[in-house]
Amino acid sequence: MENSGTLYLIGFALLFAGILVLVAAAIFAATRSRNAKTRTAGVIIISPFPIIFGSDKKTVKTLLILSTALMVLLVVAMLVYYFLIR
Repeated sequence: MENSGTLYLIGFALLFAGILVLVAAAIFAATRSRNAKTRTAGVIIISPFPIIFGSDKKTVKTLLILSTALMVLLVVAMLVYYFLIR
């Protein structure tokens, strides 16, 4: 496939962007006020099933909506990619 080089570059760029976001979040968290109320949450996505955990209902609900939207977007992207390659 002649597009494999492009896909590798896109994957590397996404990986690099994710690392930059993590570094920026760590810097932001370190410089924030210590008196602020902290809300934490996380998502582990295994295939199409998200495992969501968090410290309050609002944050968990937001992550549920975002992870569901991500899974729908992923399925649509896979279908589009499949039909374009065929």
